[in-house]
Amino acid sequence: MTSQGLECPAPGAPDFRYEEHETVGSTNSLCFERARGGHPGNLWIRAHTQSEGRGRRGRDWMSPEGNLFTSLLLIDPEPVGRIGELPLGAAVALAEAVDKAAGTLQLVSLKWPNDLLVEGAKLSGILLEAETLADGRRAVVIGFGVNCVSHPPLTLYKATDLRSLGFQVTAERLFASLAETLAEQLSRWQGPNGFEGIRTAWLNRAAHLGREITVRTAQEEITGIFADMDARGHLVLKQEDGGQRTVYAGDVFLPEA
Repeated sequence: MTSQGLECPAPGAPDFRYEEHETVGSTNSLCFERARGGHPGNLWIRAHTQSEGRGRRGRDWMSPEGNLFTSLLLIDPEPVGRIGELPLGAAVALAEAVDKAAGTLQLVSLKWPNDLLVEGAKLSGILLEAETLADGRRAVVIGFGVNCVSHPPLTLYKATDLRSLGFQVTAERLFASLAETLAEQLSRWQGPNGFEGIRTAWLNRAAHLGREITVRTAQEEITGIFADMDARGHLVLKQEDGGQRTVYAGDVFLPEA
């Protein structure tokens, strides 16, 4: 691919389209540009580096060359009322892609809602954004950042990368695996069992399931036993009084090992 990002079939998922760029501001932002320009969707955009990468809650995402930075544009994904489940399906797909590319089995665990962890350290981030376009279509973008060869030294959470863990996985190889596994998870999400298969796969990798965690929401900090993830992907905590608390959004903090 040239730096102009000529479109072609996506490696690993030929039913999807693909652009590759040397440098962009943000792959998520470029996906939205394509959507506003009338693109029909199912478009992957990957960049070698980003100058304005971002994570959840507006945090900056460091984007050095050698790591994976990619986003998928979906237009009017169905069922529209369950778009909030997509980040969890994306996390399962990325976990499976890492195993596929690294030749491992269950290398990573998942921290709610969509962080990949290895030995308690963060390997990646996933950001879902949505926008209603001027023509009434709904654009949904799922962005992925994966530490293949390096990781930031100072972050809110301890971080790691595949090279430091002893795995030689290129961004190109990981992308092809991700394009394949996410296509499978999207098909599962749209199928007759909907989110249930994704939920089961997610819980099989859940970090600290059955153990005490802390969740920081916009309003408060909640501590309890991570009891479950419900049928809509919300976190369920069991509290000291025996009651249950459902958390819809927040940052999860795990106790130090």
